[in-house]
Amino acid sequence: MTPDNHVATPLPKGFIPVMLTPFQESGAVDVPGLDRLTDFYLESGAAGLFANCLSSEMYELTDSERVSVTKQVVARAGGRVPVVSTGTFGGPVGQQADFVKRIYDTGVHAVIVITSQLVSAEESDAVLLERIHQLIDLTDGVPLGMYECPVPYKRLITSEILAELLPTGRLIYHKDTSLDANEVSRRLSVAQGYTFGLYDAYMVNAVSSLRAGAAGLCCIQGNIFPELISWLCTHFDDAARQDDVAQLQAFFTSCMDLVHTAYPTIAKYSLQQQGLPISRYTRRDVEPLTQALRNDIDTLLKTVAGLRQELAIEPAVLVG
Repeated sequence: MTPDNHVATPLPKGFIPVMLTPFQESGAVDVPGLDRLTDFYLESGAAGLFANCLSSEMYELTDSERVSVTKQVVARAGGRVPVVSTGTFGGPVGQQADFVKRIYDTGVHAVIVITSQLVSAEESDAVLLERIHQLIDLTDGVPLGMYECPVPYKRLITSEILAELLPTGRLIYHKDTSLDANEVSRRLSVAQGYTFGLYDAYMVNAVSSLRAGAAGLCCIQGNIFPELISWLCTHFDDAARQDDVAQLQAFFTSCMDLVHTAYPTIAKYSLQQQGLPISRYTRRDVEPLTQALRNDIDTLLKTVAGLRQELAIEPAVLVG
């Protein structure tokens, strides 16, 4: 690893999916399935890939699986798009820094820091900032990103904290889960002039965030209808397509509750229904995918097919 010589470059603008991890029915990682899934995201217009994240069931993976899954995604992407991956899973900061470097050695563009893994819910923002600086000092120039992951609890990075960290030159990515359009605007304001991209996870604010200057979107909906997310990232500011943009934003808002139910099982079922050979097996303990939920998502997928047709979006080519 030679990160000291690494010059931080921005991630591309657009849709960066939070990747699922496909499993065999035995519970083992489905290695061929992970390659197929990686290709599917790329065929759907992904500008980058976020492997080993919450949607990937990262907390249910072993350290060796976190590394091997990340390494496989990097290899399959083959330089077509950059890959990021989570590198912090609790414990002393020095231990977390060691795993950050281990993940960086897989060839990722940046390593993602889970904010709630650095401090407890009771500890102050001052302590959080101190720990992030310690992590930065211990990780030898590795480009980093921040993720306000809701597990084990959601710890937001305020615009004030962001303003303190950006001058280090080490923070190039932020997966935003603030759910607050005004806070997104404040974060984007303090980030002006830095090699940094904010990617919003909250699809209710998708269009407003993109118009405010967000680099893109990084949302679970991309595991159900990724082509629509990619289309919006390309056309959100196209004067000739604003009726379509408004229609798509309304659709994203209307299905928020459904796509979060029995997740990620419901996403794996959706991909099955669209022809991707993937098991619904999940290691995470989630609510059951009832027949009623399957009926609801089947209806949603019919709407998605209609939207693709209206917007002249070619569905991703699925290879078995």
